[in-house]
Amino acid sequence: MNIPTPNSSPKTKKSTFHSIITNLTFWVLIAIIAGVLLGHFSPENGVKMEIVGKTFVDIIKLFIGPIIFLTIVLGISGMGNLKKVGRIGIKALFYFEVVSTISLAIGVGVAYFFQPGKIDKSGLALQDASKYTNHAAENFSWLQFFLSNFTLQVLLAAIVCGIALNFYQKREQTILVLERFSKVVFTGLKYVMYLAPIGAFGGMAYTIGKFGLETLIPLGKLMLCVYLTMALFVFMVLGTILRYYKINILSILKYIKEELLLVLGTSSSEAALPSIMVKLEQMGCSKSVVGLVIPTGYSFNLDGTSIYLSMSVIFLAQLYDVHLSFAEILSVIGILMITSKGAAGVTGSGFIVLASTLTAIHKIPVEGLAFLLGVDKFMSEARAITNLIGNSVATIIISKTEHDFTELNLEPVVEE
Repeated sequence: MNIPTPNSSPKTKKSTFHSIITNLTFWVLIAIIAGVLLGHFSPENGVKMEIVGKTFVDIIKLFIGPIIFLTIVLGISGMGNLKKVGRIGIKALFYFEVVSTISLAIGVGVAYFFQPGKIDKSGLALQDASKYTNHAAENFSWLQFFLSNFTLQVLLAAIVCGIALNFYQKREQTILVLERFSKVVFTGLKYVMYLAPIGAFGGMAYTIGKFGLETLIPLGKLMLCVYLTMALFVFMVLGTILRYYKINILSILKYIKEELLLVLGTSSSEAALPSIMVKLEQMGCSKSVVGLVIPTGYSFNLDGTSIYLSMSVIFLAQLYDVHLSFAEILSVIGILMITSKGAAGVTGSGFIVLASTLTAIHKIPVEGLAFLLGVDKFMSEARAITNLIGNSVATIIISKTEHDFTELNLEPVVEE
């Protein structure tokens, strides 16, 4: 498949300037830079901006439930073939597990090669990690995870309703009502997204103001390894998968650049969930596949989180000079294959997952999580961005395997 190149027709300086200043990406980038400057030069005011970033993400989260529910219900009912629903679901879950396992293995491999845990411990300022690692971590419960994971609850309810709607006599009328409501929700989201630069500014200003640039020095090696590993995963693993279908990973990244910058500023992949679903449909993925794969991926396809978790376990083992045998390393990967699925949608769940994994191994002190608190916030952007890219690629691949993919369109739709 030939990927269309952007229109290269000449533009006047005036039109070029106008297109730049009216581009949301431009303002999000400016906001991120402004947030970094404020947090660095005026930390006290930067910390106060936390409410701005959190409020924007909270507003976006209000749309996630309705959008997931509507897209999945409309997707399943629109298929009319329940066998197709099951086939897509099985393909997606198989893809998620294979790719997530690869990401876990890469994280372990890079951590052993670069050994980020072999650093001077004297420069590390411990923080209290007990609130993350108390009994909640040791008694990790899948039931509790499900009850506290709103996205997973909506996902299950939408699947049930979508299947039931196929047997409803007034199916067509109900679908028409849901489609109208869906348009209202996405229209509302369109206007909320104009606030993205403000949200990105608040999130970045708080991060730098709270932790400071200097907090990166003691654990800089670990953070560098995490970023390099995620870049390696995106371009080598995901890029190779896309190349098999004659799609360039760079073209995909350019197409979703607004969503990537939004995630960078807010440190939350959830902030971009609604808009990435719209983008993927405009790109050529079928509505039904997007509606099933993206929401499911937000709970089961966390490539960036998997890399971070596996590298963190090896980092702590190196920090405490704990030798892990090959069998124990395989156990770590096996445990994280399951527990990493519980690292979505719950605040602090990443530490709970790490704590539950360390508890199962019985060799690495759980208290070591305190070492990660200082830079965890800075690595959250990499995790969220990798998760977003991974789910976008998964949607494209599932659409291609279903032969439910129209001509690739990498030119964003401009609304007047």
